[in-house]
Amino acid sequence: MGPAIVVYDLSIVKGIWEGRIRKHKKRQRKERERQEKSALAKLNQEWSQRLEHRKRLREKSNQLNLENVATDFKLYHSSEKNLLSEGRTSLYSGIEINIDEKTFIFELNGEQWKELPDSIKEMTYLREWHISRTSIQELPKYIELFQDLRVLQLSRNGIKELLAEIGKLRNLKELNLSYNKLSSIPPELGDCENLEKLELTENLDLWELPFELSNLKQLLYLDISANKFSSIPICVLRMSSLQWLDVSNNDLKELPQDIDRLEEVESLFLQKNPMTYLPQALCNLTKLSMIVISGERMVKMPTAICSSPSIK
Repeated sequence: MGPAIVVYDLSIVKGIWEGRIRKHKKRQRKERERQEKSALAKLNQEWSQRLEHRKRLREKSNQLNLENVATDFKLYHSSEKNLLSEGRTSLYSGIEINIDEKTFIFELNGEQWKELPDSIKEMTYLREWHISRTSIQELPKYIELFQDLRVLQLSRNGIKELLAEIGKLRNLKELNLSYNKLSSIPPELGDCENLEKLELTENLDLWELPFELSNLKQLLYLDISANKFSSIPICVLRMSSLQWLDVSNNDLKELPQDIDRLEEVESLFLQKNPMTYLPQALCNLTKLSMIVISGERMVKMPTAICSSPSIK
């Protein structure tokens, strides 16, 4: 029996390859469409702008001697923090920028920072700033350009003044200015009508809040502990959505008789104040579930507060 001879129909082979080519081109077209619909185009443009600042940042790193500082300047996605290979670069020793195409978080820490890096001016798409333990004393005026900001975490810096431009951040939901050197809060902060959380712990010289903060009708959480408040500010009593209020470690001698205006309050922290009694009006706060008090001067409080099974 002779060897088998295999005969191929060239038209069939050609059809197979043409089908493969069509599928490959179709996949390429879908990929281009996906990229066009995504934010990658914008990212590429923004990334190019950031690369223009590389030289300037490198020079600054030499001035600040940051060669041995580990990742004190970062950008990453809020939910995953996973790096994209297209969006990661080492700008200079000790500093990384991590990029994702959706929501951005900017982080900065280290006492060597006396001002924000110049490159941040181009990052108006940022959703969150997390700046801590720096020597920065003032936020830049151009912060008003960051209209997408939702979170400003600025605790443990040297901030002495909060600029009026803060009021332009209408989408801001969280603001933390704890452990700074503030002695006043600008009335323009009341324009941040979507603010839900405000922390002003231990600014030491802070003793009043502007009445304009009454406009913060969405505020749920307020911490003004460890300051010099001798009474609860009037504006606080008009924050109708407030659920958590911490005024501990201040100079409160008494609570206002209309404290029951805070109908939504669930948690109230009053410890480390020179108070001698609690007003009967506290009993009208039907949603109050926790109250914290302390001090040897406390001699009187409503019976209903002490006997209520719903209050811790």
